[in-house]
Amino acid sequence: MTNYQLETDRIISGLDKPKRLLLHCCCAPCSSYVLEYLTKYFIITAFFYNPNITEYDEYEKRKNELKRYIGEVEFTNPVNMIDGDYEPQNFFDMAKGKEDIPEGGERCFMCYRMRMERAAEIAKAGGYDYFCTTLSVSPHKNAAKLNEIGGELEKLYGVKYLYSDFKKRNGYKRSIELSAQYGLYRQNYCGCVYSRNLSIKEKNLEKT
Repeated sequence: MTNYQLETDRIISGLDKPKRLLLHCCCAPCSSYVLEYLTKYFIITAFFYNPNITEYDEYEKRKNELKRYIGEVEFTNPVNMIDGDYEPQNFFDMAKGKEDIPEGGERCFMCYRMRMERAAEIAKAGGYDYFCTTLSVSPHKNAAKLNEIGGELEKLYGVKYLYSDFKKRNGYKRSIELSAQYGLYRQNYCGCVYSRNLSIKEKNLEKT
């Protein structure tokens, strides 16, 4: 099995100066550690694009938490932010016929790709050196699948993908610490209605 943290190390060791990175960000807590780590090596644009977040208020809350975090932290290299569009219908169209697939299955993989592909498109259009996603910091996300998709998109769009598994080296633990330090809102589901319903069901089972 590939150790993607070592792949990140290899890429970083080959940089002669900070490169421009388009970083897809799923939320402030997951982004906190990744930004802290990567800003030492890259000039980062945080790209918030998550059509899987069904409810508009939830979407705005997560987006604004990321914006607040970026505004409050002094990073090694500059970090700015691009606000992607609120497009939940894109997610529902993608998930049609796959609504009942268990969490962590094919529907989720398609959701990864949808968000990462938009990041790759923006990276190509903006002349970025690399693109990547914060998703792998979560223990609930499949790092191997994320990197497989990233490699495919690298070939398709001609922008280098930053191979990574940000949960390694206590990345997820550090994200929890930073979330507490900055009082970041931590959601208990990925954002989509299917994940939310599962979360509600699990809570109800705990009460019985």
